[in-house]
Amino acid sequence: MYAVIGAGPMGLAAARNLDKQGIAFTGFEQHSDVGGLWDIDNPHSTMYETAHLISSKTTTEFAEFPMPASVAPYPRHDEMRRYFRDYARHFDLYRHYEFSTRVIEAKPDGDDWLVTTERDGARQTRRFKGLLIANGTLHHPNVPRLDGEFSGTLMHAADYRSPAQLAGKRVLVVGCGNSGADIAVDAVHHAARVDISVRRGYYFIPKFIFGKPTDTLGGKVRLPRRVKQFLDAALVRAVMGKPSQYGLPDPDYRMYESHPVMNSLILHHIGQGDIVPRGDIAKLDGDGAVFEDGSRGEYDLILLATGYKLDYPFIDRAALNWPAGAGAPLLYLNVFHPGRDNLFMMGMIEAAGLGWEGRNAQAELVALYIRGLAEGVPAAARLNEAKARAAETRIDGGYAYLELERMAYYVHKDSYRRALAGHAGALRRELAAVPPHPTFNRQPEMQE
Repeated sequence: MYAVIGAGPMGLAAARNLDKQGIAFTGFEQHSDVGGLWDIDNPHSTMYETAHLISSKTTTEFAEFPMPASVAPYPRHDEMRRYFRDYARHFDLYRHYEFSTRVIEAKPDGDDWLVTTERDGARQTRRFKGLLIANGTLHHPNVPRLDGEFSGTLMHAADYRSPAQLAGKRVLVVGCGNSGADIAVDAVHHAARVDISVRRGYYFIPKFIFGKPTDTLGGKVRLPRRVKQFLDAALVRAVMGKPSQYGLPDPDYRMYESHPVMNSLILHHIGQGDIVPRGDIAKLDGDGAVFEDGSRGEYDLILLATGYKLDYPFIDRAALNWPAGAGAPLLYLNVFHPGRDNLFMMGMIEAAGLGWEGRNAQAELVALYIRGLAEGVPAAARLNEAKARAAETRIDGGYAYLELERMAYYVHKDSYRRALAGHAGALRRELAAVPPHPTFNRQPEMQE
């Protein structure tokens, strides 16, 4: 029996693939339903009312469960919640989960894992054969240290739910990633004034080009990396112009070496004067902020759209092969622990265009590997050899990703999918004639 932590989209993909391979498991979810951060009613969600998917539905959906034709190309958060609930019902995954159940601790004990959970104040510890961690990457706010004091409201985007929170206020949004751009655009229609503090340059990509979702264009002809970077950047410049034309810094890196911003409205509103770009904050100053160029602005609310940190509070960092100072655990394919064959980090991955199907392929490989180990097939042993060299393996496709904490688990989509497919194909072939291992139906043992 394996344990799956989380019933967001990654947890559901893990559950689906374990079920397909006949592997017994129990899932734990601290909320009362599936969907993870896409359920805005989940107290642990960082979703906001105006949020939409930033990749199109056809590049994001699970291949075996397409979204309905009636769903817009870039679905709103409530449509995504409905989609994941429908997915869980369709594949009968609810029966595997214990809801309103929080994992307090997971620790190795010999060859197994002891998992302690809490529900309605009662704690329980059970023994499991393995552990799949799928509790998400976007729930622990990254709050930078800012010098000085601010007399207004200082909040992180994790606490932003509705544009009503901005109504009538002088707002400074700090950071211009996808959430920061969304919130700044929200603020235009509700706040008294909107400034945005931008420290580095971004590539801004419209959601539609030639009337089609941008991420559905191209891809039929595989181009050399540098050629693709040059051509795609040239297309974006032709459509959007350069950020410096809007008073923003131009990126000092090539296209795709950091995650692009899928939002053209922010440039539209900057161009109209609805949003005023500012530089990096030098210090907070009573009722305002002083910027690096010496200018100052007065604000009622400073909203930090500064991203999230990986956080797995129920397990010791050492057990995850997470060196001090590293932005993320060192795992093969961002999933496989180099020294443990029963610990899997599900969904600790970002890549432009990977979608949920790419994450499903990750979950399928884990399920095939678990079966392959039990059956002793050579492909599982070869994967063990590969994952032992986790620290030496980067799936970056030759891209020079920025040395930022949020990029520590970023991969190149095509290279990553090829690596997954190579291992999965070998395991699939060798397992084709092997029946499910009988020990997969073993029940978890209760601990005194």
